[in-house]
Formats: sequence, C-alpha cells, structure tokens
Amino acid sequence: MNRIDVRAAVPTDAGTILTFVRELAAFEHAGHEVVATEAAVRESIFAEGSHVEALIAEIGGEPAGFAVYFYNYSTWQGRKGLYLEDLYVSPERRGLGAGKALLKRLAAIARDNACGRFEWSVLDWNSEAMAVYDSVGARPQNEWIRYRIEGDALERLAADG
Repeated sequence: MNRIDVRAAVPTDAGTILTFVRELAAFEHAGHEVVATEAAVRESIFAEGSHVEALIAEIGGEPAGFAVYFYNYSTWQGRKGLYLEDLYVSPERRGLGAGKALLKRLAAIARDNACGRFEWSVLDWNSEAMAVYDSVGARPQNEWIRYRIEGDALERLAADG
C-alpha cells in the first residue's frame, strides 16, 4: 500500500497546482474558464501577505491531489472559519484515501486555528464527492443559495457606487 502524505504547498508547486486546477475545471465541464497562469498561481498563493494557502497530497512521493483554502469570518460565532475553495484528486488516484487525507488535514488546521466552521461547496451532480463528504460527517446546507457576481456585472455594480 502506498503511503499518503499531505504537506503545505510551496512556491515550486505552482505548476502542479495549476495542472490540478485545469484537470478540475475539465472535470466540472468548465475548462474554458481557467485563465490562471503558473505565475498568477505563484503570486496569489505564495506572495507575502497572501490570504490563500494550499496543500498537496502525495501518494508514493508523487502529487495526487491538492486543496486550496482561506479563512473567512462568522459574525454569528464571532470567530473565523476555514473555507475550502477547491479539493481535487486525479482520477487515477481516487479511492486510495487522498481526498480524505486532505479533509483530515484541513479539519486539523481549522481546529488548531480556533475556527468555528469548515465549509465548502460542491456541484449538485458530483455524487462521488458528496459520498466522501458524507462519509466524514459533513452535511449539506440546503437552506443557503450561493450567489456570484463577476465580469461585466461586477464592473457595472462597482461603477454605480
């Protein structure tokens, strides 16, 4: 059995992270939406003052998946939370425990940083991911609808202010 290691990503992992991002986007039928470059990933995650962090899961010393996260804040709890932006494991490495290993490390990070919550979103058709999340005790929050504004709509809203 190959050992699964989860480690903090370092700047030289920017290319690996971008590869995983592209694979994830293709899996989600949105590969055409990825505009990030390796330099942008390096700068946005690893530059001084960045509020984004990443983990790399390795199986047998080879990258198998990644997670990108940041801290948010709950006014109701009066404490920060951990938000998982992306978690991805390459198809050929799925079912070996890398996804759960990433979730466990993220839970430990949330606990160690006094976070009141550890949250993320999942596409409603990704039953494989939902089964993993259910298996670790996570529960969907069906009463909330996620909103997004971007591109021209974001520009128009900002200009109205």
